[in-house]
Amino acid sequence: MLKQFLNLKLSQKLSPQQIQLMKLIQLPTQAFEQRLKEEMNENPALETGTEEEEIYEKDEFDNNEEYDDYEDNETIDSGEVNIDEYLSNDETPDYKLSANNYSDDDEDRQTPFAAPVSFHQDLINQLNTFIITDEEREIAEFLVGSVDDMGYIRRTIQDIVDDMAFTQGIYTDEKIVEKVLHIIHELEPSGVGARDLQECLLLQLKHKTPTEYVDLAINILTNQFEAFTKKHYDKLLQKYTISQTQLKKAIEEIEKLNPKPGGAFDSNSRMIEQIVPDFTIRIVEGELELTLNGRNAPRLHVSRDYQEMMQTYKVSKDKSHAQKDAVQFIKQKLDSAKWFIDAIRQRQETLFVTMNAIMHFQQEFFLDGEETKMKPMILKDIADMVGLDISTVSRVANSKYVDTPYGTKLIKEFFSEAMKNDQGEDVSTLEIKKILKNTIEEEDKHKPLPDDQLAIILKEKGYPIARRTIAKYREQLDIPVARMRKKI
Repeated sequence: MLKQFLNLKLSQKLSPQQIQLMKLIQLPTQAFEQRLKEEMNENPALETGTEEEEIYEKDEFDNNEEYDDYEDNETIDSGEVNIDEYLSNDETPDYKLSANNYSDDDEDRQTPFAAPVSFHQDLINQLNTFIITDEEREIAEFLVGSVDDMGYIRRTIQDIVDDMAFTQGIYTDEKIVEKVLHIIHELEPSGVGARDLQECLLLQLKHKTPTEYVDLAINILTNQFEAFTKKHYDKLLQKYTISQTQLKKAIEEIEKLNPKPGGAFDSNSRMIEQIVPDFTIRIVEGELELTLNGRNAPRLHVSRDYQEMMQTYKVSKDKSHAQKDAVQFIKQKLDSAKWFIDAIRQRQETLFVTMNAIMHFQQEFFLDGEETKMKPMILKDIADMVGLDISTVSRVANSKYVDTPYGTKLIKEFFSEAMKNDQGEDVSTLEIKKILKNTIEEEDKHKPLPDDQLAIILKEKGYPIARRTIAKYREQLDIPVARMRKKI
């Protein structure tokens, strides 16, 4: 049975403009500049520069009922457009009079593009120094193509033989591939082409000048690799009948090796990423001073050509259909330019008020630089202070950096949960992690502290924390378990 009835409900929907604004807020400085360039390319009515051209002002639309009622899917009669509202006045916008820490006269410093030789291409180039047959070269190039970014070949010889037959039409056997693989092992960086960590370390040791300790290290990795990785040093001392000093010297030879030979090449050839701080905090006469990177506040204005076209249409007596279509196009571009300028202003204000609240909330840290003075702070704390939604604060914090007297830091690092100390006071988990890290650094590496002992020590320092919480924080700090921290 069908029934008809009325149902009232409230729902909240974000307009396309609000969604775009949220995306703008989330962008860091460099990404914002790229977004600005894209908008400039898409909208010919929007221009940037320092020349004194008339600015397309938000105030010009305050009384424009046509704009308020406008929807993208509606068609507006060009004859109803109020041209005067799209022609600029002589007022100078406030943001053009404001100072910032980025001058248009500053030298335009750009990072030059690098064209490094790739890791695999470098290996191919090294093969040219070996005298090998055409068949061996084909196999060698296939093996180089099988090397991953860390420098390993993580496939069995049989799989490689089958793959070459099916995909390359190269028919060979395991013996020949093994022979060619030994050639790959002679390439630089040393250790490349290894099939596992043990082989990688052994290849590097065999390239070193033989000494008593290098030979001992080779023997340990060849015959007692598992005992070495698990740091069963007592077993090694008993097995080889050596002193602790001799074992320590052999371990030092192993610790000098690179477990990821391909990664070292990649890091050297990779273009360096530059971090552009979105904010700067300075201490001036004992007070904190916050500035927003001026590159987040570009000077935008409407093209004078577009204004002149609107003026020409206004004074024209005979308005042709083509002219009306042109005015309709211009109006849409002007509306878009107006919104973009307004969105940039809102973005600038949102970034500043949010970071200003964070700065005052963590005032003790910014004045002193001591991480233990970092207060517990969650997104809701800042959202309540500035009257913004939690999601907006999250967008500001997640991808923005601030330049402080103590280095450039990611803003989200200032957020942390609260835990109570033995005095019942709320302390930041960052403070507890700092104390935990210092405690581990000061421990006797011959007898590293297990998690239950670390929990006891922190409790004595006034932080009653469970052993499982210690383990969680230790993993977040990327600190291994006690056994793996042991040194001979």
